[in-house]
Amino acid sequence: MSSTFNSRRAFVKNSAAGLGLLSLPTLLNASPASQSEKKKIVCVGGHPDDPESGCGGTLAKLVNMGHEVTIIYLTTGEAGIPGTSHDDAARIRKQEAINACKVLNTKPVFAGQIDGDTVVSNETLKHLQNLVAVEKPDIVFTHWPIDSHKDHQCASLLTIQIWVRSETKFSLYFFEVCAGEQTMGFRPTDFVDITDTQEQKRKAVYCHTSQDPPGIYGCGHASMEDFRGRELGVKAGEGFIRMTGKGMGGFSV
Repeated sequence: MSSTFNSRRAFVKNSAAGLGLLSLPTLLNASPASQSEKKKIVCVGGHPDDPESGCGGTLAKLVNMGHEVTIIYLTTGEAGIPGTSHDDAARIRKQEAINACKVLNTKPVFAGQIDGDTVVSNETLKHLQNLVAVEKPDIVFTHWPIDSHKDHQCASLLTIQIWVRSETKFSLYFFEVCAGEQTMGFRPTDFVDITDTQEQKRKAVYCHTSQDPPGIYGCGHASMEDFRGRELGVKAGEGFIRMTGKGMGGFSV
């Protein structure tokens, strides 16, 4: 794990430390966790395959270090299989997500919104907030809010509101998917070396057979892993933007 050494990113780290929040660099640079040191991580994604393709390598790495990871899927991908009814698509894609979570050794949770018809409202916020609160996370990952897909935006905005409202504070990180085509204006503050978990991530993505896994990698994920790895100086990497905190500069962009 590495961050470029400039004053802005140092400020981000120091600000979080001042709040007593656990940072991703601190967690990844620590020794494998004992039972008493085990941390809780939550990832909120718009659809099955988003968390896996966006930060599956990092999630696998955290699990392999002994931490617990829960993936919350905002929708079950109802609109994601052309020519298939919403009910049938949801059944297929839910099972694919469950299979992917088995590969990553993570716990799947489904928030019950509908693919293509996601809503940001007080009701949906309360529901997702309850799902996150049950996990008592130390770190949460979600979509970058500047994204071409409305469902990704909704997942991000709901998670940001949960972060703002939560009485028990956690660190919030944004991941990228299909950079340039979906995620836009993404300039990572933090990088994770996923060289050792790159293949595990790929196997998880390939569980989503209905979504054309080669196409997922073809839309940019293979080049993203290569490029983020080059920025970090390793074979493969994933990039993240850290939420800096209320009163501390908003988004780190």
